[in-house]
Amino acid sequence: MKAEEIEIVLVEDNPDDANLTIRALKKQNLANRLIHLKDGEEALDFFYGKGAYEGRDINNVPKVVLLDLKMPKINGIEVLEKMKSEENTRAIPVVVLTSSAEDPDIEKCYKLGANSYIVKPVKFDDFTNAVVDLGLYWMVLNKPSHL
Repeated sequence: MKAEEIEIVLVEDNPDDANLTIRALKKQNLANRLIHLKDGEEALDFFYGKGAYEGRDINNVPKVVLLDLKMPKINGIEVLEKMKSEENTRAIPVVVLTSSAEDPDIEKCYKLGANSYIVKPVKFDDFTNAVVDLGLYWMVLNKPSHL
């Protein structure tokens, strides 16, 4: 898959949560153009064409980013802050999908420009349903900016 075909960027360090998210999206045929990035550092490399993504056309942006907060190297809040402060990534919708229900995290993410904040449900079926609803909204219903 070419980078310009990416529609969903999943930034998640937990392999179980990543696999569950991908399976739920695949069930609805929403994961064909998804890339899974394992930490914040890899996410920033992807968005800014550095490291393993050197030479990637950074003007080709996804429809949505699903972003975990608690990650090694560079956490999700730092990724969100960087993305929303840069012209070419500011308009990309970022959905925080995390286990943190802490008010300071929620407030900070919205102040930085998160488009949505979802606490990962603990039950398998609830988690799967939340991801499916999320995918359908951002991939089918939402009309993205073409900036």
